[in-house]
Parts: sequence; C-alpha cells; structure tokens
Amino acid sequence: MAHSRSTAAQRGFWSVRFYLTVVAFLYVSQTCVAEVASSVSFVNDVVPILTKAGCNAGACHAKSGGGQKGFQLSLLGFEPLEDYESLVKDGYGRRLFPAAPDESLFLRKASGQTPHGGGIRIAQNSAAYALLRRWIAQGTPYRSASEPQLTSVEVQPNLGLVKMNAEQQLKAVARYSDDSVRDVTNVALYESNAEAMATVTESGLVKVHDIPGKVAVMVRYQGTVAVFTAAVPLGATVGTLPATKNFVDEHIFANLRQLGIPPSTVCSDATFLRRVTLDIAGRLPSEDEAAAFLASSEDSKRDQVVESLLRSPDYADFFAGKWTPLLKNRRDDASDITSNFAFHAWIRDSLLANVPYDQIVRELLAATGTVIGNPPVAWYKRVKDPKEQLEDVAQLFLGVRMQCAQCHHHPFERWSQDDYYSLAAFFSQVGRKPTGTRGEDLIFHKRGVATAMNVKTGMPLKPAAFGDSVGEIPPDADPRLRLADWMSSQDNPFFAKALVNRYWKHFFKRALIEPEDDIRDTNPPTNPELLAALEHHFLTSGFDLKSLVRVITQSQAYQLSAEPNEHNLADRQNYSRFYPRRMQAEVMLDAIDHLTGATTRFANLPPGTRAIALPDNSYNNASPFLQVFGRPDSLSVCECERVQSSSLAQSLHLINSSDIKSKLAVGNGRAATLATKEIPDEKKISELYLAAFSRQPRADELKTALEYLNEPLLDASGNPLEKATAARGNFQDLIWALMNSKEFLFNH
Repeated sequence: MAHSRSTAAQRGFWSVRFYLTVVAFLYVSQTCVAEVASSVSFVNDVVPILTKAGCNAGACHAKSGGGQKGFQLSLLGFEPLEDYESLVKDGYGRRLFPAAPDESLFLRKASGQTPHGGGIRIAQNSAAYALLRRWIAQGTPYRSASEPQLTSVEVQPNLGLVKMNAEQQLKAVARYSDDSVRDVTNVALYESNAEAMATVTESGLVKVHDIPGKVAVMVRYQGTVAVFTAAVPLGATVGTLPATKNFVDEHIFANLRQLGIPPSTVCSDATFLRRVTLDIAGRLPSEDEAAAFLASSEDSKRDQVVESLLRSPDYADFFAGKWTPLLKNRRDDASDITSNFAFHAWIRDSLLANVPYDQIVRELLAATGTVIGNPPVAWYKRVKDPKEQLEDVAQLFLGVRMQCAQCHHHPFERWSQDDYYSLAAFFSQVGRKPTGTRGEDLIFHKRGVATAMNVKTGMPLKPAAFGDSVGEIPPDADPRLRLADWMSSQDNPFFAKALVNRYWKHFFKRALIEPEDDIRDTNPPTNPELLAALEHHFLTSGFDLKSLVRVITQSQAYQLSAEPNEHNLADRQNYSRFYPRRMQAEVMLDAIDHLTGATTRFANLPPGTRAIALPDNSYNNASPFLQVFGRPDSLSVCECERVQSSSLAQSLHLINSSDIKSKLAVGNGRAATLATKEIPDEKKISELYLAAFSRQPRADELKTALEYLNEPLLDASGNPLEKATAARGNFQDLIWALMNSKEFLFNH
C-alpha cells in the first residue's frame, strides 16, 4: 500500500511538472512569436487605449477621482511611468498574467468577462483588446531605449467650412521624434466646445447642426492636443453693410459676410445714448442729457458722448467697481475698512487718470510697504498663499486657469506641475511683518534665492513664466518685478489678449473667447482676426484702457440694434446684433433711485454716494436689493461670481418689496414732485420716459399714460381720493410700471 501511495504521489508530481513544463513551453513559444512581431510599447500603444476607453478619466481609475477599487492611474495618462508601476506591480501583480494573457484581470474586467463597475470598455474582438493581449504576452514592456517619442498631434483638416446639418470626418496624425507618423484617428479623443452647434463621434466624425457660427473640436492624443475649427455658414444674402468706422467693424462684418449672416440695423440715438452711458459710466443718462442728445444734429455726437463719458468720474467709479471685487477687496472684519477704502481709491484714481494697465498691474504685483503708504499692498492682505497668488494672477491677468496643474497635468492645456510651481516661485520671497495697526502687515521683499518646490517630485524650481525663462534673478532683486516685465512685454501671448477679451465681454455680453478667463489653444476665439487686432491696438496704444473702450464703443458693431432680423435670431457668437443683458445689481439700484428720486444711504459714506461707488462687499449685507440681484462678495477672481441671471426673488422684490414701495413714496421723490408740478401731464410723461428710457413716449404710450393719470382713484369706501393724493398715487403706479418693464431692467 505504501508503494502504491508512493507511486501515486510520483505520478501526481510528474503530472504537475508536465503541466508546468507545457505552460512554460507555450509561454516561451508565445513570447518568441511575439518578439518576431513588433514590440508593443506601454507609452505609445497601451496608454492611448486606456485613455480612449476612459480608464484614466476622473470618474473611473484616475487618481484625481480617487481611483476606483484602489486602481489609480494618472489623469488622462499624463504620467505613464506611474501608470505602468500601478498596473504591473501594484495589487500584488494580480492584474496581469503574461503566462496566460487572457486570464489577466486587467483584460477580463475591461472586456466584461469578469464583473466590472465601469461596464465593457474594450470589446474582446476589438483591435485594442488584441494589442493589449499582445503587450501582456510580450512580458509587459515599458518602452525600448530606441523608441521614438511623441512630439505633436495634428488634425486634418484643421479648418473647414461645413454646411448646416453636414458632416466632416477628421483624421488625427501623431508625429514622433524620428520623423515617423502614425494615424491615431481611432484612439484619439474628441470633444466639441459647443454641443448645440456640433457633436463629434468617438471616431472623429463631426456632425454639424443648424446654428451658424464658429465651432471647435478638440483632438487629444496622449499629452498633446490639436483643434479643428469649422465655420458654419447660414448662407443668407448679406447685402449692404453699415459703413465701417474702425478695424472692429472690418473684422466683424467680414466674418458676417463669410457666414452669410445679415446684421441688424444701427440702433436709434436714444438706444445708443442709454446703452453707452450704462456701459461706460454705470448710470442712466439724465433727462437733460437725453433731450440735448436727441435734439442735436451733429454727425459726431455719438463720438462726443463717448469722450465725455470717459472723462467723467462716473467711468472711474463704475470700472473700479468691476476690478475691486475681482481683486478680492473684501471686508471680513471692522479693521479692514482702512485697507478697503484705500485700495478702492487707488484703483479708482488710477482709472480716472488713465494710468497704463501694465503699470497698474506692476504696482499691484510688486507692492511693498503698508496700506497707508502704498494702497496696492492691500491685495497681499487678502491673497496670502503663493499658490493662491499665482492662480489669481494667472486667471485674472493672463486668462489661464492653473488650478488643475497643482496636482496633475492640466487636462486641456500643456501646463504641468513644474509650470505651476515655477510660477509660484515669483512670490516665494514676499515677507510680512506685523504693524501697530490691527490686521495690517508690512509687505517687503526678502533677500534670497527665489525657488518653489514641486511637492510631487521634491525638486526645487526657479521662477519661470509658463515655460519661458526670465533669466537669472539675483538674491537682492524682487522676482515679482521680473514677472511684471515678462507680462508687459510686447510678445507676451497672454497679458494683452486677456484684457481685451475681458473688456469685449463687458460691452458685448459674450467674450471672443468664452469664458473670458480661460484662454487656451483648445478654446479658440470665434473671431481670431478681431482678437488679434484688438490685442495689437492695446499694445501699440501703450496699454491705454480708455483707448480700448473708445475703439469698441465707437464702432458700428457696438451700435447695432438688439432687434433681430429674420436671419440673425439664432446668432449667439458673431455679434450680428446687440445682445441685451440685465443691468448689474449696483447699476439697477442707482437707476431705480434715479427714476424714483429716492436716495439709498450707505454706512460710513457721504450722502449721495451711489451704489456703483461702494468700495467693498460689506454693503451687500445691509442691502437686500444688492443681495437679491447678485452683487459679488469678492471671494473669487472669476466674473461668474456676479449674478446676471433672473430669478423669482428678483421679480418679487421689484413688484412688492417694502424697499421699492418706500422709494416710490418718498416725500421729495419724483412721483410727489410731478403730482404738484404746474405743467401739462404730457410733459410730465415725457420727463418720465426720458428718465427711464432716454426717449420720448410713442403716441400709444402717451395715450395710455394720460388715460391712467386721469382715472380717479377711490378709497376703501369707494369715495374719490383728494386730487393731490390721487395724482401722487397715479404717478407712483406709472413709475412702478416703467421700472418693471424689460426696457428699463435691461441694457439693450
């Protein structure tokens, strides 16, 4: 029996040994065959498949999203070596089986043979599956020493004129360091920047819809991107265009002619006066201004109005209210009041004196001293962390959002973590000392070598601006000044472009690059020629902000009517008409005060101070109106913090709030004054329409208003009210009706 058991054991031993020998033989044979075929590269072959399948997306196995089931890859494959280590070595090596590739957990889950929360990502009968299987069978190589590196990806075609409801197939071509090329159309990623205008399939087939304009498709392959831009024409007959006044018109009208989108006609004098006064001065024209402008027959009267507004203190008040929230002039404590007022005054005075934009930014970035002696220092009171400083500067002044690059390669751009921390190094030598004033620091430059450490690699990095060297910075030199020099150089591709794009949005509602602070190759402008011309004008003018405002507002494009014609109703990006927008919270509050004759009082400010001149966010808390209509709280450098959308709360506030009722009924207000004025009712109505809309009432409006004013009012008992009381009530109602009209609430 013992002998039998021994024989059986030996048979079992030899059976296992035979099985292992066969497996080893098959593996070696398979490997030899695989070696005959071309070697599969993890970097050049495997990573693109993982990216195409979405394995390294944020919602799946990317580290940025937490990495499902502990399997963590770099976002979109930007760190292939880390991905290789995670896939091949982590998880006790259980994801890959070179001896039996089809049994690899990596393949079984991706193909749905083993339950997978992400579903089937790579079909078992696909070319991608076969390539991955071959890579595993070859022993999962990383890359060979002689393997070429990817240098760029291009899309063919990169420009195109595509008719509505037509299709365009794209081809993606990868170029390598050995001058070889590869068709990567099926493994590249595609993304439309406007799904309403065009969609794109996984294979790069662009399907254009029925909205005219410019649409872009981003093509991503590994760490590189390319962009296809399609012009989608409407194809209507444009006909005679308004006479051009400057280069803005030349580029706008050339684009409209190419797309076949006829523009609306030039707006009326009344509309222009109201529009440009709101946009430059943040207020409504006075009745006298409106009457004089409408009565004038001078050909240059529109240009003269622009010049007058640019010289006015209202311009400085209004644009200071635009910039100070973006620069986080925020009051968190009562001790902040000094710095808040000083910083706001510095911005306002700089705008009024038309200090060049690059000088304003330089004074801000390189500010040293105390708030009392040098108000720009207040920015460093709010923005203390070098990382926050670099992110705010990049987004606000350069139109580049760097937040993503702190943790990983930017998903839509070329910026890496090294770019992020190299930019932070410019602020590494900012020193602080407490002063005798509570909450106020002395800001100074610390002598020393400016560096910042990449927290991922641990490597110290010298100051560099988006990959551009700024030269060696001596220990006694302030790196921030070197950054300011780089920003204001004539060949800087971001600084001037970001500003003109931001200001274009202020006047046209939509930026040439939208959002206005997200300028990148994969987010092209709708009119690149116009953007380049505006940038050139701004640079050659010496960063003159008033000159930029002037050239925009004096153009015929800015002066087009908001009334659409039969062809341009769907246009949202080509400026074939003026796009109406709701007045900003502060502007609307001032406009209501102007129309009603009321005054809003603000703490610690002289009587008569308008809402557009408020120095900081603290006044929002004391004003339900400013809260409801979305005045920003100075928490972000993004213009999106300002609420421009409409809401039910806003409607109810205008219709029924005690705040609005008290303004209508103020004792020395417009309603009370008009009720007792010894002039015909027609003139009183004319005054109201000039105050609200900068125009005279139409015949039907005058008739309706007269009928209402002459209608007797009754008390609760049904008895007629005393004449003066009735007149005051009727004028309050008429003003209320005008105030709640879209023509009043919107800049059009």
